[in-house]
Amino acid sequence: MKKRNLVVIVSIFIFLITASIVGAKAKYETKPVPKGERHNISEIIHANAKWEKVVVSEGDTGRFMEGINFDRKGNIWMVSPMSGELLTIEKDKVVSVVEEGIVPVGAKIHKDGRIFMTDLNGKIIAYDPIAKKTETVVNTYEGKPLNGLNDLVFDEKGGLYFTEPMGSSATHPVGRVFYLPADSTEPELFAENIAYPNGVVISADGQRVYISEFDKNRLLSIPSKKAEKSPETPFVFGSFEGGIGPDGLAVDTDGNVYVAHFQAGEIVVLDANGFKYGTIRLPEDAGTFTTNLAFNDGYLYITESSKNEVWRIKVKKEGLTPYGLQ
Repeated sequence: MKKRNLVVIVSIFIFLITASIVGAKAKYETKPVPKGERHNISEIIHANAKWEKVVVSEGDTGRFMEGINFDRKGNIWMVSPMSGELLTIEKDKVVSVVEEGIVPVGAKIHKDGRIFMTDLNGKIIAYDPIAKKTETVVNTYEGKPLNGLNDLVFDEKGGLYFTEPMGSSATHPVGRVFYLPADSTEPELFAENIAYPNGVVISADGQRVYISEFDKNRLLSIPSKKAEKSPETPFVFGSFEGGIGPDGLAVDTDGNVYVAHFQAGEIVVLDANGFKYGTIRLPEDAGTFTTNLAFNDGYLYITESSKNEVWRIKVKKEGLTPYGLQ
């Protein structure tokens, strides 16, 4: 009997190893080398596509609009760290919804309708638009206060990745990224030693987490919490020229990654393997502070923060459905 059990255990072990190797081989199998250019930006936008200005924040408000999101009703939500506001748009005007006790930098909408915001004071805040109340979701890691936070994204289970860049730089890469499991108040360290981790997004297949390493002008790829076993390790997914660095990120259903390139006035588009389609440059009368972006109804929307404007352009691709709209 013992011998039989041993044979069963060994068989299962061999099966698991074989399955792992096959899975890794499938992920790393060679692909045909293209004869010409891999991509062209015309695969993303139509040749005659034009940017349209959606709204501008009028007056000297001291705002720095970013963190654009859409709720189930199609309403736009944004944040402004400089003025400490949660914003929306009503009758073609930018309106402040919350403006006390917060310094929000990024925002994402939960499936239950609450708006989660990263705060420069080192905390995740949730705003309930029905009750019109805010609450602190998390502000410590292992009993110590978090530093200033920047961006966040929900996974399919409601878990939350968020970036902590404050205090880090190209010469002092001590930025961190955390993961907060759904229904938990204790974050887990996901990645560290990053030069100002800024934007964060999850790949279309859920296997990778893309992180904007702002102060090194590059995009990192790290296996997600749900990633299948694989030889893949964290690596540089994309590098950029000019500007300062990559800010907000978005992904379409084909796995392409859209990067708001701050101080470059453009969106850089990469395929799921990190090869570039090209750039979508903002119009001449726009600013160069491209900070965040979001898909909605066939358009790619972006926030430009130096002039506090929202622009949009028609695209051929469909964005991933965010957790808050599932």
